[in-house]
Amino acid sequence: MAADSFDEECDYLFKAVLIGDSAVGKSNLLSRFAKDDFQLDSKPTIGVEFAYKNIKVGDKVVKAQIWDTAGQERFRAITSSYYRGALGALLVYDITRRVTFENIRKWLVELKEFGSSEMVVVLVGNKSDLGNSREVKTEDGQRVAELEGLLFLETSAMENLNVEEAFLQMITKIHEIMSQKSLDAKMNEPNTTHLLQGKKEIINIDEITAPTKHPPPIPNCCLY
Repeated sequence: MAADSFDEECDYLFKAVLIGDSAVGKSNLLSRFAKDDFQLDSKPTIGVEFAYKNIKVGDKVVKAQIWDTAGQERFRAITSSYYRGALGALLVYDITRRVTFENIRKWLVELKEFGSSEMVVVLVGNKSDLGNSREVKTEDGQRVAELEGLLFLETSAMENLNVEEAFLQMITKIHEIMSQKSLDAKMNEPNTTHLLQGKKEIINIDEITAPTKHPPPIPNCCLY
């Protein structure tokens, strides 16, 4: 895809990651968000997969670049590097498996170690369609989110419930933060380059409509 064609498609490029234990439904959340697709027999992610989608935020178009990280412990060394440049994260647990909720603390520690201190994090209780098997109350998720300063939603990738809303909340919040930073920079240092420069800051990345296990590297110029 030509650079000018990509330039016309969106104003900003935001990178975000999906994290959480294995089999909590991260890949299906991404597939539902990016392609409106759900696979009941979805296989575990090997390393990292990648997809993106354009989202309208106000009068701007944001290209959300989402990285789906493997939840298995043996892949942690592989995936830790993919936190670099991420502005947001969906931290996912399975409401039918209490242990995945208890492991939220571990994932938050990892976020603090590898991610930005300003990262927007949405805590997501997935598989809300399996209410009869619920082991984690909605109130428990809300309580942790309040204590940790996270956004919170329960979702169902199978029923497509709150999936897009979870991503939209994250992307909108990132845009608000970066826009405010750009405004502050403009007021304090009017002659400097601002954080959100829109189309001129977006590089050419071949369009990928479905997750791939070999995403292209992202130069620093693209990571706002």
